[in-house]
Amino acid sequence: MSHAVTGAADDTAAGLPEWPLPRAEGCPFDPPPALRSHTAGKSLAKIRIWDGSTPWIITGHAEQRTLLNDPRVSVNESLPGFPHWHEGMAAGVDHRPRSVFNSDAPEHTHYRRIMTSPFTLKRVEALRPVVQKMTDDLIDKMLAGPQPADLVEALALPLPTMMISSMLGVPYEDHEFVQRHASAGIRHNSTMEQTMEVFMALNTYLVGQIEKKAADPADDALSDIAARVNTGDITVAEASMMGLGLLTAGHETSANMIALATVALLENPEQLAVLRDADDPKVVSGAVEELLRYLSIVHGGQRRVALEDIEIGGEVIRAGEGIIIELFSANRDANVFPEPDKLDLHRDNARHHNAFGFGIHQCIGQQLARVELQVVYGTLFRRIPTLRLAKPIEEIAFKHDRLAYGVWELPVAW
Repeated sequence: MSHAVTGAADDTAAGLPEWPLPRAEGCPFDPPPALRSHTAGKSLAKIRIWDGSTPWIITGHAEQRTLLNDPRVSVNESLPGFPHWHEGMAAGVDHRPRSVFNSDAPEHTHYRRIMTSPFTLKRVEALRPVVQKMTDDLIDKMLAGPQPADLVEALALPLPTMMISSMLGVPYEDHEFVQRHASAGIRHNSTMEQTMEVFMALNTYLVGQIEKKAADPADDALSDIAARVNTGDITVAEASMMGLGLLTAGHETSANMIALATVALLENPEQLAVLRDADDPKVVSGAVEELLRYLSIVHGGQRRVALEDIEIGGEVIRAGEGIIIELFSANRDANVFPEPDKLDLHRDNARHHNAFGFGIHQCIGQQLARVELQVVYGTLFRRIPTLRLAKPIEEIAFKHDRLAYGVWELPVAW
């Protein structure tokens, strides 16, 4: 069965803006102006995506939380009307096994329970000294090297990659292979061939790792998942999808957030000073939440489909219509966050952001991400108070063609 087209083209599609929309020139941190004008005065609207279908895009903070908690909204990507990210994702539906990423409760609950134990707040907090040592070692190495240095290569990418590799129990020396394929897999316009090539390469790798852990377990998350294969609780294919999701998301999002927030802070020196001079962990923690709100990372939107008619925001989402939860715009909702386009590290309600999603499908690794970001931001500017961009922000290449937003490289000096 082909899923290359997710829904019939709407008669009004030609008059709708096509998602994703471009950002304003010279304004890399704010939502696209065309999206703001299209949704002005309302929290949801129809848009057009790559296959000509016209799902709803949800930009209101309250409406997002309502829908993300509504059992009438499904993540089942095999259902008609599901608004796939791109052609490659649509074409690969039949090849991806059920997992926490494409199933609803109670099936989702079963998968999530298997995956969450290494990422509880208590376990992640116990890793804070490890994150701190890794961060200091990477900064030491960067300071000992030439200037300018690429902060992405020196710190932003290796730190979360080393952490998730260690937690899962996969060899860090395989990180270039994983990063290359993970980055290719989140392009906005991946073809069927490109997506399948990435999926097959990473899936084959993870199946091999699962089989090794099943035969010779260690004290790591992948061994725990492999043990469920041995008991018949899940299949090798399902275990591979769990490992694949954790491995790719565990480094791609945090790496982008570390680098992107560094750019934002260096462009807002008065806010950077709040973080650099903080000696209270609560100030650092609050700053991280505000940076997550202000920037987010997943700018392609979380994808859903309505199982029944849903009245919300003065509109009716019909059964079978696609839904795109645009987290970034909700984090700039003025109804929740006063002066939403201002970076304010003292903002008292920043933690109400939707950067990690909401409801049963919210990010499994959010506590790990928080610890990584708190350690990095609480260390980098304290240790290198003269850190600066080595080229004008206008010359920095942002990842406009990726589902996870960030910068390709970040030349810095001190």
